Amino acid sequence: MDLIDKIYTDYPFYGNRRIKNELNLTHHIPIGRDHVRTLMETMGIQAIYPKKNLSWPNKQHQVYPYLLRNLKIDKPNQVWSVDITYIKLTVGFAYLVAIIDWFSRYVINWKLANSLDIEFCLDCLNEAVGQNKNKPEIFNSDQGSHFTSPKFIGILKNNNIQISMDGRGRCLDNIFVERLWRTVKQENIYLNSYQNVKETKTGLNEYFLFYNNRRRHQSLNYLTPREVHFQ
Repeated sequence: MDLIDKIYTDYPFYGNRRIKNELNLTHHIPIGRDHVRTLMETMGIQAIYPKKNLSWPNKQHQVYPYLLRNLKIDKPNQVWSVDITYIKLTVGFAYLVAIIDWFSRYVINWKLANSLDIEFCLDCLNEAVGQNKNKPEIFNSDQGSHFTSPKFIGILKNNNIQISMDGRGRCLDNIFVERLWRTVKQENIYLNSYQNVKETKTGLNEYFLFYNNRRRHQSLNYLTPREVHFQ
């Protein structure tokens, strides 16, 4: 699954057929398409059409419209966004949730868990809005059941935050978080053979401190996310 995750991170538009061919022809791993499909379902990833989603929709939950189309993002805390990604460990796997500011690319908060229970997402959001004097005007997510749940939505409503959700099958509606996952995996996860959740948390804590405070972004005129966010 680790290799599938690497291929998918580099080529998120690959479905199970193309990943199977990549494994067969490039890496010389004899594996069938059905097995690849099963592994991808276990990891919670799909080609970007339909959208990658680790938190599957709940038809009983309310879905909110996408508010960011053609919106000019010109200041910090105008839009925050959230997503979940899969992380392969030496034994087993974990899930990472992060909240990012669209304008500055600053990671507001993140949490790691060894299951997809909603509590780690709620903790991440509660800490984000509780520890920051400036709350976002708009909060964007996909339509997964974690982010449409009454508990998650209730936190946003109680803080008078507008709710925006990606269109179904539209990976690029949440493009900045998608880019964050690629960066985190290529610059940290794939370079470290993390054994367990505790070790991964320690490594990611060091990385996100670097990402926010020292990593300069070309799209930010080579400033760091912190410099832009707290300008």
